[in-house]
Amino acid sequence: MENKKKVSWWIGTILKGLVVLFLLFDAIMKIIKHPQAVKGTKQLGLPEDCLVVLGVYLFVATLLYLYNKTAILGGLFITAYLGGAVAIMYAAQKEGHPYIFPIVFAMFMWVAEFLRNEKMREVLYIKINKSV
Repeated sequence: MENKKKVSWWIGTILKGLVVLFLLFDAIMKIIKHPQAVKGTKQLGLPEDCLVVLGVYLFVATLLYLYNKTAILGGLFITAYLGGAVAIMYAAQKEGHPYIFPIVFAMFMWVAEFLRNEKMREVLYIKINKSV
């Protein structure tokens, strides 16, 4: 039974690490106003001067998500950020369905936290090591 917990913790940790790396990269690109970030923001119909604010918000939320004691709070802030991204991408009516990425990304973020955080599983009354 303990082995299942260990495996789920490692899978969650790796997944959370990938999520955090992506979010930090995205936040830093916005904070430094990288040309690609500026271009993407303008294509979505947002003003360039919102980039730094969005970048700082995402950076702080990601740091909160990274720290175990504030991971749920950080996850909620990131979910709000990604919800806004979905709305903006949907309103921009780009080809394909680019608004699906933030939805899937949020799901990966919460799955990672679920696999790592036993207290979260207890609140949801779900046990990984249940006997069949």
